Amino acid sequence: MHVLLVEDERKITDFVCAGFREQGFAVDHCDNGTEGFARATNGAYDVIILDIMLPGRDGLSILKGLRKSGNATPILLLTARNELDDRIEGLTLGADDYLAKPFFVEELIARIQALVRRVSGERQNILAVGDLSLDRITREVTWRGHTVDLTGREFNLIEYLMRSPGRVFTRTQILEHVWGYDFDPSTNVVDVCIQRIRKKIASISADTDEHSPIESIRGVGYRFRKPA
Repeated sequence: MHVLLVEDERKITDFVCAGFREQGFAVDHCDNGTEGFARATNGAYDVIILDIMLPGRDGLSILKGLRKSGNATPILLLTARNELDDRIEGLTLGADDYLAKPFFVEELIARIQALVRRVSGERQNILAVGDLSLDRITREVTWRGHTVDLTGREFNLIEYLMRSPGRVFTRTQILEHVWGYDFDPSTNVVDVCIQRIRKKIASISADTDEHSPIESIRGVGYRFRKPA
């Protein structure tokens, strides 16, 4: 695990870094907010630990800037016990967890491990290809930020295609996977279902079939477009 620690108290830095390295974590440390924001923006970290009170840019400002830029790295805030308002503001701005000082490094390690597991699990449940995103848990589909209201069968069909963007699936393959049993090969149920999905997406963005995420492959079947 690669961790960024942004903390200006030397005593805390020393025992946290020592504890992390005992666990085999790779740790980058800086003691001011300006450098911390730059590292968080440019580096690839599994988790970022931010003290709220920092020289230069403060922790809440760093958090706000990262989330505004689309950086979704898990962030844990370190706060003083009497900083309730800061904790509430931090969670509102997009922090994933917080820990009040003083704390045991063992608890900090346990919290970030749980946090990374949770975020990784959430990411595995989200399937995103190009402008379309699908949540396997909530069964919600969004196209360019707008919800697409699909039936259960339509959801299962588009998920099947999205798992392998660019791969062509025959109508028979789609029938067997989505409907679960053999249909008359001459049935047009797959074509009808895909046309319904396309119309629902087009009603949101006014796209034509040429811009639909599902491509027709004449004489073969369908595929989900690969992002350009």
